[in-house]
Amino acid sequence: MKNRRNFILSISASIAAGSALAGARAPKKPNIILVLADDLGWKELGCYGQRKIRTPYIDQMAAEGMRFTQFYTGAPVCGPARCNLLTGKHGGHAYIRNNGEVKEKQYELNGVTIFGGQTPLREQDVTIAEQLKAKGYATGCFGKWGLGAASTTGDPLKKGFDRFYGYNCQCHAHNLYPKYLDRDGKPEFLEGNTRGVTGKQYAPQLIADEMLRFVKQNHERPFFVYYPTVIPHLALQAPQKEIDAYQGEWEETPYTGKAYLPHPTPRSCYAAMVTFMDKQMGRLFALLKDLDIDKDTVVIFTSDNGATYLKQVDYEFFDSVGELRGLKGSVYEGGVREPFIARWPGRIAPGTVSGHIGAHYDVPATLAQIAGAEAPADSDGISILPELLGEGGRQKKHEFIFWDFAGYGGQIAVRMGDWKGVKQKVKTNPDAPLELYHLGSDPAEQNDVAQQHPEIAAKMEAIILQERDKPGIEKFRFGTYRN
Repeated sequence: MKNRRNFILSISASIAAGSALAGARAPKKPNIILVLADDLGWKELGCYGQRKIRTPYIDQMAAEGMRFTQFYTGAPVCGPARCNLLTGKHGGHAYIRNNGEVKEKQYELNGVTIFGGQTPLREQDVTIAEQLKAKGYATGCFGKWGLGAASTTGDPLKKGFDRFYGYNCQCHAHNLYPKYLDRDGKPEFLEGNTRGVTGKQYAPQLIADEMLRFVKQNHERPFFVYYPTVIPHLALQAPQKEIDAYQGEWEETPYTGKAYLPHPTPRSCYAAMVTFMDKQMGRLFALLKDLDIDKDTVVIFTSDNGATYLKQVDYEFFDSVGELRGLKGSVYEGGVREPFIARWPGRIAPGTVSGHIGAHYDVPATLAQIAGAEAPADSDGISILPELLGEGGRQKKHEFIFWDFAGYGGQIAVRMGDWKGVKQKVKTNPDAPLELYHLGSDPAEQNDVAQQHPEIAAKMEAIILQERDKPGIEKFRFGTYRN
């Protein structure tokens, strides 16, 4: 009996040792949270120089991680920016190159208009969510999708996400007290909301709650959360208690609602929206610590494009893009340079600032490397993981950053080192001249020096021709393509 007991104890010890060894060989993959603000300007966070709007939690995130000063979106409006971010392709190769509504998908249900969504991703457009799901990650998207309705190939549940909650359609997201939100492909009606200025259920609150619930439910396995929050995109809507925190700080001129809903104190409301977003980041970091997964979780925060050009936001008052030229819808710096912050306690050194030049289409390659997955062979992105880990000497650099945007007259841009080339109104003028700026000495893009540097302009013209594949969708076509 004694020998049998010793044998069992020996076997148990061997199993335990084997389990420990297996655990050492295969540690839990890092959790990944990708946060995308909506129309947040380059300088609308305290850590980027904002002086009026309070963002203490995101500022703390920057203090505990790495803040980039030269990071770019792939496109200056919502839809194509999201396509670049999730597929890893720049505008010259991406399928979606402008916002585009699919109104024929719109229908009525219980007297409520169900929005039809935007141009859908195709089956072959692989997203980072699909890559991570294949590696065993639980995946959830919470916020604004804009890449295809539930009945299309661009349905988020067909593009790698186990769960979706929020606004499938970007136009639907133009009201933050909606009559319904989308839950896993089906409308979920919200009692007490009429799409008015106020209502009973604030969608950004509901979306944040759902995102945090997903983290709680999946914290014992690796998870990927994509949190494309719908603020501070217009309309101007926030809970009154959030607005009250700013009331009386500034003079206000009521907004009468020509393009979006009216608001009596537009400055206070806009600031309140940004601060509300910041508070949700605070809730997220508190939860990660409560669940003891803070050090196992990479969090990235950025924005889809520059601050809106609509005056009710008062981008001049808030100094939303600083000295940079352009706003949302423009490939000048103010429309495409974005806040970009990464936090990973114990891996990313706190309080670091990086001048590395990168773009949102680097994100899939980066997250794939973090998770031990392969980036798609046709990706335009470069993993920035070496830069994040303080191994800048190993960091590959882009020869150029490229933009091809079919909206606002047709725009193309190239950044090559400190040089930036821009073409405007290419739809009506396929031979539009290249403007050339030296961002090192002229970050505001005020002095076109193309005539003084014809060799650099010529090199950029060659890059433009080389990188422009003809879009599969005719409405996205403009100018000259290589094929």
